[in-house]
Amino acid sequence: MEETFIPLSVPNLKGNELKYVTKAVETEWVSTGGPYVDEFERAVADYVHAKGAVSCQNGTSGLHTALLVAGVMPGDVVLVPALTFIAAVNPVSYIGARPVFMDCDDSLGMDPAKVERFCAEECETVNGRLIEKVSGKQVKALLVVHVFGNMADMERLMQLAGMYGLLVIEDATEAIGTYYKEGIYAGKHAGTIGDLGVYSFNGNKIITTGGGGMIVSDDEAYLKHAKHLTTQAKSDELYYTHDEIGYNYRMTNLQAALGLAQLEQLEAFITIKNDNYERYRQDIAEISGFRLLPFREGTRSNRWFYALYCEEDGLDRDHVIRGLSRHRVQSRPIWGLVCDQKPYLDARRYRIERAVDYWRHVVNLPCSTSLTAEEVCQVVGLLRELNVSE
Repeated sequence: MEETFIPLSVPNLKGNELKYVTKAVETEWVSTGGPYVDEFERAVADYVHAKGAVSCQNGTSGLHTALLVAGVMPGDVVLVPALTFIAAVNPVSYIGARPVFMDCDDSLGMDPAKVERFCAEECETVNGRLIEKVSGKQVKALLVVHVFGNMADMERLMQLAGMYGLLVIEDATEAIGTYYKEGIYAGKHAGTIGDLGVYSFNGNKIITTGGGGMIVSDDEAYLKHAKHLTTQAKSDELYYTHDEIGYNYRMTNLQAALGLAQLEQLEAFITIKNDNYERYRQDIAEISGFRLLPFREGTRSNRWFYALYCEEDGLDRDHVIRGLSRHRVQSRPIWGLVCDQKPYLDARRYRIERAVDYWRHVVNLPCSTSLTAEEVCQVVGLLRELNVSE
């Protein structure tokens, strides 16, 4: 009998999606106007306890907009992670700013110890601005990514940002629903701690609008400017007057209808993610050569993706991926380091070490919210067989 295909991460559309989308079609509000857009923005802002939210086409457009409204300019330096999807870094280049790549810590997020060392040793403060010595350019911002829904060390990163006068843009595209339970940011959601945060609702995210994103902030001026830029910077609706370069970054009413239905189920989805993670963790702990990477203590993570670490003395990453694929189980390696991609080969990188290790050893396992306990057992059984066969 043919084995059942187990996908890596697929949407779960078993709520009110069809009901809300049908209503949007019946009322003929299907494009970038329509009541669901405003409703979805309010709902996301309420969920993450932000002052406001601005919807957009995707996480990439959200990050581009966030950098613009925060005041990042051409020539500015932005500290970015090496270990992330390239879409987190490209918006820095869209603006003409210059990314400097930083290493990760064991959360897979930006390593605050190396950020501190870079700022202290590679930069100097001139007239209240942090200046990179080798370029003479201002270090304007940190672009922090919460990788796989794991909260980066925001306590230390925000402390450094305050010390050196840096803006903080949070790429929370994978982390809606992740928040601190303890410490100075207890109750604060990923995406709401820095100056601006961005979520993604791509098809593989924990909730989806098919494609779409959301910018959040507690700064009303940022929110107002973000709405202006994402709607073509139109200063007069009737006479089509535009006062700066804007973008067609708007979310459609159909997407927002999907998003509302998905948001209604987010807490249930997170429960499923946590339950399946614990199943994986307990069973994988009994297999030599593998371990499941943890999530930051003191936080409630949405545990969007599960990261299997293949130990040095065990099976290598690619062998595991091929072995699972033979049994119709989809997995993937972590992203290739952005600083090693062709567009960024000439960019500055600062002491990239742990990111290289994680790139070499991490495999992402199936983690859909429709994943059953039986399928988790099937994946773990295959890992055990692969381990024994070698």
